[in-house]
Amino acid sequence: MKIAIPTSNGLLCNHFGHCDVFTIFEIDEVSKKIHKTEEITPPPHEPGKLPPWIAAQGVNVVLAGGMGKRAIDLFSANGVDVIVGVMSDTPGKLVEKFMEKKLISGQNVCDH
Repeated sequence: MKIAIPTSNGLLCNHFGHCDVFTIFEIDEVSKKIHKTEEITPPPHEPGKLPPWIAAQGVNVVLAGGMGKRAIDLFSANGVDVIVGVMSDTPGKLVEKFMEKKLISGQNVCDH
């Protein structure tokens, strides 16, 4: 499993399309251990461009603070699950919470 988190200044970026990098974690679902972590600089922000790019990285899940409905639909069409309303924290802590099924998500902070 691969999980991507839009990151700026070492924390979850509230708007995925405006992050500095995507921190991508490769996880063993059985052991719940992180095998690999990498930061990848996304292409310039353009509507509709990031979902297929993220899917091409082999990502299965995106954890985001906010994301527009169209982007969520495009991720879904590319086979990527999205969890929105995630509260800002370090990417490593968010992945740990997700794997332990303790990740709390709330309101989608994006309204477009």
